Amino acid sequence: MHAAESKMLPVVNAFRDQVLFLKHNLNSRAIASLRSELVTTEGDLSALIVDMENSISESNRFLMELALM
Repeated sequence: MHAAESKMLPVVNAFRDQVLFLKHNLNSRAIASLRSELVTTEGDLSALIVDMENSISESNRFLMELALM
């Protein structure tokens, strides 16, 4: 039993190293994915702000026209 135990420790350590490597690799991929998602979201948000500003301008013009009548 002790002989088997002494042989397991190097295997378990190597396995732990591989798991740690995979965790870091997956985290890098997740971060890269989030960065591209951020760029898309920022673009969508900028377009939304422009649309809202245009709608506000149109509303203000309409209200000015009503005030002139």
